[in-house]
Amino acid sequence: MKTNFTIGCVGKPNAGKSSFLNAATDANAKIGNYPFCTIEPNLGITYFPTNCPCIRFNKVCSPKYGKCVNGIRYVPVKMLDVAGLIPGAHEGRGLGNKFLDDIRQANILLHVIDVSGTTNEKGELTQGYDPLRDVDWLCEEIHMWIFNNLMRKWPNIVRRHVSTKSTTIATLSAKLSGYGVKQSIVQKALDKVANDVTIDLANWNEDMIHKVVEAFIKEKFPMILVLNKVDMADSDINISRICNKYSNYPIIPTSAATEIFLRKLTKAGYINYTPGSPNYETLQDQQIRQLNENEKLLKCLDDKLTKQLNKVQDLVLFRFGSTGIEMAIKRAVELAKLIPVYPVGCLNTFASEIIKHQHQHQHQHQHQHQLDNLIIKVNHLKIVF
Repeated sequence: MKTNFTIGCVGKPNAGKSSFLNAATDANAKIGNYPFCTIEPNLGITYFPTNCPCIRFNKVCSPKYGKCVNGIRYVPVKMLDVAGLIPGAHEGRGLGNKFLDDIRQANILLHVIDVSGTTNEKGELTQGYDPLRDVDWLCEEIHMWIFNNLMRKWPNIVRRHVSTKSTTIATLSAKLSGYGVKQSIVQKALDKVANDVTIDLANWNEDMIHKVVEAFIKEKFPMILVLNKVDMADSDINISRICNKYSNYPIIPTSAATEIFLRKLTKAGYINYTPGSPNYETLQDQQIRQLNENEKLLKCLDDKLTKQLNKVQDLVLFRFGSTGIEMAIKRAVELAKLIPVYPVGCLNTFASEIIKHQHQHQHQHQHQHQLDNLIIKVNHLKIVF
């Protein structure tokens, strides 16, 4: 499966967007405990886990894209971490213009929120900040960015619309095409506000334009609230408050730092951990069961690592069931209503086109070789006779 579908990680500076990207992908984005650590957008590849057809058809697969592990297909998906946004970004504050331009590439937005309340709206370290404010102003910034882009050219848009006798959908689609959308997306937005706006955009007022922009954002940039840093103090209270106020959004509690920690220990050979799992395996656990063939023994944990892992279990894995990173990826793909499709070159063997062509070439080569041998034998016979 190959797709240009892109998940965008957005939010204020120092909320943990780069940590989330590193936790979800093989990227190595710079992480810093200060605002605007990310200047240029970071791109990585994450993986959406889904049941592989190889189990249903009892076949061994070797995917061209992604991988298959024990019947679970990991489909590659692009993930983009963009520069942090602060209030007033649509007016050029901070790196606002750059941020807003970068998110055009995204199909789904993961709004990474520092749910611990230890960073203010500018990403500066503080205590007791209310993270509920971040949801409102970020949505407002995206809204005003698109709204102002339209309003600056609105008189010309209306004039051309009238002179060319265009339809509302044609005119609006042309003006919103810069956000990387097809006409179908614009049509869905218009359908949602059909009862609130007139058919002809020449008669729209500012209130109607605001409603159209709001509907457009929901279609173009569906948003998931990723509540990061759930392992820190005061996060529980803020999680409950956000869930109560923003129940219309998909909400995923996460700890990017925990996911990075578990992956590092896995890579170093101290534990066996599968992303998305509610637990991990240590040497002590491994010794209880029978080892698989060619499986290596894990390294022994010292007291410091043991205490850190126990803390991870208590604050994250036991309470939330996982670090939430893989759950956020799955929810993003589901929200986009993407369906994995696995093209094959042969319905009997389920081989890919490339493998099929290779087999055809090998078969043709073998056939030609046999034919050459036959000609040699016939010619030899002719010579003998």
